[in-house]
Amino acid sequence: MGVIIAINIIISIIVIVALQLFGMVIFSWITPYKDMEELKKGNVAAGLATGGKFLSTAIILGVAAYTNTSIWHMMLWFAVGYACLVLAYWIFELVTPGFKIGEELRKGNTAIGILLCFVYIGTSFAISSLIV
Repeated sequence: MGVIIAINIIISIIVIVALQLFGMVIFSWITPYKDMEELKKGNVAAGLATGGKFLSTAIILGVAAYTNTSIWHMMLWFAVGYACLVLAYWIFELVTPGFKIGEELRKGNTAIGILLCFVYIGTSFAISSLIV
């Protein structure tokens, strides 16, 4: 019985790490700049936005893992929550017509980086409350 539990935990950890990495790759595809290149340059705004993406993805993933005993259900709820995070980015882009988020982050606009970080985190907390 203990071996089965240990195997389930190991499989769950592998799936969680893979989903976290997958989520970060998808986020890097939807942003109009290269996350890692901006981080190498020391772009604090991009770092804040990337950190917000990572934390918000982890929050949704953590709640999905905590509230579901099935890995498949966890993956499904993560997918739903993650889609909402991506949607939040696009909505944020739409409601800020005076500037482009990606361009501002590329320029190092720290205020936009902080705001976007908290948009991601706030959205992940709100979405997490809906995961069952």
